[in-house]
Amino acid sequence: MAQKIVVLLFVIYRLITTVGLTVKSAELLQLGEDRGTQFSLDPSDIARASIDFGGLSQIEPMAVMQPSSTSDVVSVISSAYNSAQGFPVSARGHGHSINGQAAAPGGVVIDMSHSPAANGASKSVPVYSSTLGGHYVDVWGGELWIDVLNWTLEHGGLAPRSWTDYLYLSVGGTLSNAGISGQAFHHGPQISNVYELDVVTGKGELVTCSEKENQELFYGVLGGLGQFGIITRARIALERAPKRVRWIRVLYSDFTDFTRDQERLISLHGSERFDYVEGFVITDESLINNWRSSFFSPRNPIKFSSLGVHGKVLYCLEVTKNYNDSTAGTVDQEVEALLKELKFIPGTIFTTDLPYIDFLDRVHKAELKLRAKGLWEVPHPWLNLFVPASKIEDFDRGVFNNILDNSTSGPVLIYPMNKHKWDERSSVVTPDEDVFYLVAFLRSAVPDSTEPSQTLEYLMQQNERILEFCAGSGIEVKQYLPHYETQGEWARHFGPKWDRFVKLKSVFDPKSILAVGQRIFEPIGAHSSLMPLRESS
Repeated sequence: MAQKIVVLLFVIYRLITTVGLTVKSAELLQLGEDRGTQFSLDPSDIARASIDFGGLSQIEPMAVMQPSSTSDVVSVISSAYNSAQGFPVSARGHGHSINGQAAAPGGVVIDMSHSPAANGASKSVPVYSSTLGGHYVDVWGGELWIDVLNWTLEHGGLAPRSWTDYLYLSVGGTLSNAGISGQAFHHGPQISNVYELDVVTGKGELVTCSEKENQELFYGVLGGLGQFGIITRARIALERAPKRVRWIRVLYSDFTDFTRDQERLISLHGSERFDYVEGFVITDESLINNWRSSFFSPRNPIKFSSLGVHGKVLYCLEVTKNYNDSTAGTVDQEVEALLKELKFIPGTIFTTDLPYIDFLDRVHKAELKLRAKGLWEVPHPWLNLFVPASKIEDFDRGVFNNILDNSTSGPVLIYPMNKHKWDERSSVVTPDEDVFYLVAFLRSAVPDSTEPSQTLEYLMQQNERILEFCAGSGIEVKQYLPHYETQGEWARHFGPKWDRFVKLKSVFDPKSILAVGQRIFEPIGAHSSLMPLRESS
């Protein structure tokens, strides 16, 4: 206990002397004595909390807190709120943000990956609700989706309905953005598949909220970029998990055919539809055989010339059909019936079959391969855009067939979603059309590369060219996982939702304590510890 008190006193000292704040030391001491709160000043913990998956910035907190319960989160935020000026507090899940959004410069990062279950707290099992008409499970906000999946499969053969492509993301992190993948056209994003939240606001108040209770906070937090509170519990909608997945890819050379087929597929209803619809852009032969295209055999690589097409860009439609033992006998006919209506290049059907959990966890297997090659922990200047369907052909001509070159340094995803599956009461902003596309440039900068197009500087400049092209061409894109430099840009991003967003901030985080790394309500350069990382020369 004496060691914890010393650590807490040192945290207080550094917050006072470095940030210039008056912190109520008695409260923090009480926090350490009564609740066993773990504050770390270990250089390795500070360094880990200072960077994220993007690798584009280095923003140091003063301390890292490892909560053992929701009460720890309440106590830290209360101490920040009740101090004279407040100090930054931010929740960090798996650290998968791109531009330092989970940073707390000079403040406290709450490492939400430390689950209360690790300290002996029991985990909730799935429950059936006749009122909701289905099953749900209550999970810790820092829980990874892969762990939620494994837990619900083990307890009843259930699974969440909506996913992200990568499962090693925290529940609170994706719900603070949206959470999307190829199921979103049917089930909506993850924020459309949550019934209830426990949220610790910027005042240190623990609030349970839902569609019927504290509705304003509930919808504000969903897609709210962490601005109004930290999610400590989420009630996630579940469905009966299928056993297996038929996974199909087909290739297109005509963009109009490609997008028309994608949009037709997401308009289908009932059982006569695919369960997942995505796609990606291929500007480089090597990309056909890369980690996102793992079932194109490297022993028999595909060449553009072998497809009888002459353009420099191909488009891959990726779909799946889920099935169980009872439907295994009809899955081939169902897939064939859906494919026969599509206008892909003849002879380019590529199919594989695998367990449902293996399909959902497919990107992690690719991650392990990249880690083995030293190509995972590199800068990731990702750019994710929502593009109106009416402008997607203009985007194709200007970006895929012009700005992008033959080496994209990573996958470029493209797939449509139905706007009516998104609840307009949430904080997320999407294009004002019935159908819009996600276009995701998921590129990696390769350190010490001799290829100029793989450098961080080149990729960042290419991102700027893409945004400038959209602005100049009247393509009103919305950034997903947004990043802006000025409040004016944020106001334009949120559009009609901006006034409400500002109001919610004044109500639930009036001192702007939370998620200052988003740089929405905190002036750029207000903290001297905001330091960009430089690319290795």
